Amino acid sequence: MLEKIIETTEFLKARGIINPDAGIILGTGLGELTTKINSQIEIDYKDIPNFPLSTVEGHAGKLIFGEFGKKKIVAMKGRFHYYEGYGREQIALPIRVLKYLGIKCLFLSNAAGGVNPLFQIGDIMIITDHINLLPNPLIGPNDDRIGARFPDMGEAYDKYLISKALIIAEENNIRIHKGIYLSTSGPTFETPAEYKYFRIIGADAVGMSTTPEVIIARHMNMPCFAISVITDLGVEGKIEYTTHESVQYEAAKTESRMTTIMTEMIASL
Repeated sequence: MLEKIIETTEFLKARGIINPDAGIILGTGLGELTTKINSQIEIDYKDIPNFPLSTVEGHAGKLIFGEFGKKKIVAMKGRFHYYEGYGREQIALPIRVLKYLGIKCLFLSNAAGGVNPLFQIGDIMIITDHINLLPNPLIGPNDDRIGARFPDMGEAYDKYLISKALIIAEENNIRIHKGIYLSTSGPTFETPAEYKYFRIIGADAVGMSTTPEVIIARHMNMPCFAISVITDLGVEGKIEYTTHESVQYEAAKTESRMTTIMTEMIASL
């Protein structure tokens, strides 16, 4: 694995991606944030050695480097999921490459179904913790050069970054929630019984990504900050027919607010 990480990292450095301050992984319907990145270098995933390909509508499959919030960032416009058929090493490699490129922290976003009855479609939730029901991406042989065998997950989401985001949201009059994100494999949306179960065990929102990326980042001792956009509701009496297109539509409507939070967060690093 380390050899592939180094090969991919050196390729990207040769293409001009040098000393980024932060990395961003953009979820469903949120890829247009990259239009705010100045002085861009854009590379298709298909042209990057060892990179998987994004196969999901709304995930463009591009790595973008440039200035954002007065800092240098590298953004993944499109992520990788277990439901696409990818294994743990394929999901892990891009996150590890971001670390080896030099990012100081990782920002993530996703579209999620709200199971907290206080949530509304279009709300933004800062993830404070997670419940991972996906295969752990660290299963298998461990390379001690990359990270410890048993990484601590007591602070999976950085408390300082969370506090900064809450201040930024208040200053910009952005309605915000804090909550626990639960990940499942997908690609099916949840049944009413599953939504009810997830709420009982402590979740506020449910999706199909993010937790493997955070586990990988924390394995390398990298601080993480993540936001969910609530695109549908899994609350009894409020459950409606959900499609990938409706999720994309609702996620896109929140972009300006999410961009404000991310921009000011990164500028404050």
